[in-house]
Amino acid sequence: MIGFYDYTVVLTYIGFCSGVTGIFCASMNYVRWSVFFLALSGFCDMFDGKIARTKKNRSDEEKSFGIQIDSLSDMVCFGILPVTICFKLGMKYIYSMVILALYALAGLIRLAYYNVMEAKRQAETEENREYYQGLPITSMAIVLPIVFVFSPLLPDYQTFVVLLHMVVAGVGTLFIVNFKMRKLSAKEMILLVFLVAAAVSVIIFLWHSWWKLLHS
Repeated sequence: MIGFYDYTVVLTYIGFCSGVTGIFCASMNYVRWSVFFLALSGFCDMFDGKIARTKKNRSDEEKSFGIQIDSLSDMVCFGILPVTICFKLGMKYIYSMVILALYALAGLIRLAYYNVMEAKRQAETEENREYYQGLPITSMAIVLPIVFVFSPLLPDYQTFVVLLHMVVAGVGTLFIVNFKMRKLSAKEMILLVFLVAAAVSVIIFLWHSWWKLLHS
């Protein structure tokens, strides 16, 4: 069969399927579950590179395939899925759709640039990357659940929609702003996973009750 199917890409494939499932959920107005699948895709992305690097005898073709498949998956999971979620949450005006399109475009540009630079870096060194250039597109798997879980603290739904516009525009801009961002350590990554897991648990099981309590 065409492609590579060893353990180094399995987590990327799982993350991609999670992203597609999230798009289905958002399309059917199961927005809370779509946020869950966004976070799940983010979890898969956190560890797929580490798993791939455990295989020391990867061919150049396998390494290149890993870079490409990871970016293609990221575009679906952290580009298209957040756009679908935000559209369903109220970003339905013309200017909203412009912001969403520019967000997706910024993510696309970032990922293509990353592919070029990462292939060049791996040809020059086998050391692990210590810094990101700009904000990783996967950050939306953290930002959007956190915005969603704290939305009941806002005075009304319209304020939440305004905040959503600002967050999408800001995060999308940071995708293509050239600054250095340190990669998280193992402990920091574990802490982040727990925080996002807690946020997603609130979204799935407590969000409606929390909103009614604060706005009753």
